[in-house]
Amino acid sequence: MFRAAASLLMLLGFYVVALIQLVVVLALAIWVTVETTAVVGIKLGLPLLIAVGATFVGLWRAIRTRSQPPHGLVVTPQDAPELWATVHALAGEVGTRTPDEIRLVPEVNAAVSEDAKLLGLVGGRRMLYLGMPLMQSFTVDQLRAVIAHELGHYSGKHTSLGAVAYRGRLAIGHSISRIGPYNPVGWVFRGYARLYLLVDNAASRRQEREADQASVRVAGPAAAAAALKDSAIADAAWDFFFAQYVVPGWEAGYAPDDLFGGFGQFVAERQDELAELREREPEQQSSRWDTHPSIAERIAIMRTAPQPPHPVDGRPAVALLGAVQAAGLALQREVVDTGNRQVLPWPQFIAAATTAGLQQTSDRIFRSVGRLTGTAEPGLGTLFELVAAGRLGELAEEFFSNATRKEAAAKFAGPMDTLLTLAAIRSGVAFWRMSWSGPVRLIDAVGADLDLEEIAKLAVAPETLDEARARLAELGVRVEAAAVIERQVTARGADVIGAMANVKVDGEHADVLMLDRGLVFVPAPKSTDKGAKRLETLLGSAPVEQLAARHRFVPYEELTGASITKRTPIRADLRLHNGTAVSLEERWAGEQLGKSRDTLLTILDRVARDSE
Repeated sequence: MFRAAASLLMLLGFYVVALIQLVVVLALAIWVTVETTAVVGIKLGLPLLIAVGATFVGLWRAIRTRSQPPHGLVVTPQDAPELWATVHALAGEVGTRTPDEIRLVPEVNAAVSEDAKLLGLVGGRRMLYLGMPLMQSFTVDQLRAVIAHELGHYSGKHTSLGAVAYRGRLAIGHSISRIGPYNPVGWVFRGYARLYLLVDNAASRRQEREADQASVRVAGPAAAAAALKDSAIADAAWDFFFAQYVVPGWEAGYAPDDLFGGFGQFVAERQDELAELREREPEQQSSRWDTHPSIAERIAIMRTAPQPPHPVDGRPAVALLGAVQAAGLALQREVVDTGNRQVLPWPQFIAAATTAGLQQTSDRIFRSVGRLTGTAEPGLGTLFELVAAGRLGELAEEFFSNATRKEAAAKFAGPMDTLLTLAAIRSGVAFWRMSWSGPVRLIDAVGADLDLEEIAKLAVAPETLDEARARLAELGVRVEAAAVIERQVTARGADVIGAMANVKVDGEHADVLMLDRGLVFVPAPKSTDKGAKRLETLLGSAPVEQLAARHRFVPYEELTGASITKRTPIRADLRLHNGTAVSLEERWAGEQLGKSRDTLLTILDRVARDSE
């Protein structure tokens, strides 16, 4: 309650400051007009008046902002009677009303909301959100502690004016975003905004400590501390699972048929690793800008609480859902839009994703083979011809720039192993076996591990190439099965690592998006105003793959060198395999996201170094 009240008072103060500045600006404009001319007064006062007006526009936009509709899967008492009974009992112990609705959500999180009326004087519909990955990682005891914490926000009336605090942040954020960085009026508002956040965040931290007290009182300090500590571990596990098991296949055009079922198996198979993480003490770093106290601080407070006996329920928390798999599948249907992706069971999904990644890596090599040989449809056979002609070093030096041609040819056994694996997969004699506890393995038709490393070493030398061919034939590997598919580089699966506005590219104004796979040049206006905002809008307008397809995309693999003539502001020339060049000129007033300028210099330095 205090947080919302403080937010309301601070928000009103924000507009008091705006009114004071309005009076000062008008007085200043009138004085300048009297002392000089009306034109000078208008030129001085108009930008300041616009800045003050932006605060009221921000307030209006915040008032009109509608809350996002609730997401997730509604779980009724009929769907999960034990979960509802648990929540009802905990609400009684905490001393608050039971939520009207429980929703499963796809995050490692738990939260509550309340649609209160009349500035919180009249209670509204209450919702409890429980993350499916969180429940899959927790015991019933830990989940009870988490739910008690969330219900503690209700009993502490933290949610009553939550919407007011939220709109206060929105109003100030909207106002600040509409004022230029060099406008003096904006300096005052930004200072006040920092003060607002300090007050609001301090109140938020106090609310979290109060909710922790409810968790400790109801579930016991041991369960409360374990839940708090394991929440960070569950979050890390979900991130790892998603990055390693889901994203590669998703980006390749596939989707798993049981997302949350897969995570459940992953957690079950990784218990030893998760146990090791539990042995580590949480970080104690905290900041006055944080909305939550540090986990270490909260656990330390919990451990000082009395330790009365509590009944232990070490069952998996998902036991409260009853039909766990059905709930996970229903949640996936509710929140995951697979689009036109092919939905596959986990073993086939992982196999398809791994093969797609293997093909993408191989295509990178095949494109270089094509450039070197002038072949339109390069493949493993084309590469073998290079080896037989003693020319592998010419290709390999592109991948091992710090080695001589002879050394690079020998080192190329690694990439050759990749290409032979692709040929074996495409020939139908090798397969992928997934594991929830480790990396995917390459196996043969009878399930034995298949290792092509020795054959790859034979295949990089002209004198042993025929032996490599013979051994591949014995295994049933067809050399022609491995060939290029993606003849032109795309940005599929690429990540944005930087963005700079208003860079001159070949003399034309452009915004530069830096990907981990290449540079995208997007036509830009001459004006450097609001360049960072334009970059954010651009990145949010479409997936990066589509942006690269719509605009000029220069992959790093097509670069043969770079010359940096000036580092501040950046002046550089890029050289491409096709003999063309790209000039880059940074503008002094150009804006950037983060430290993108440093990122661009790092890219240019690497390209220049690799070409030496």
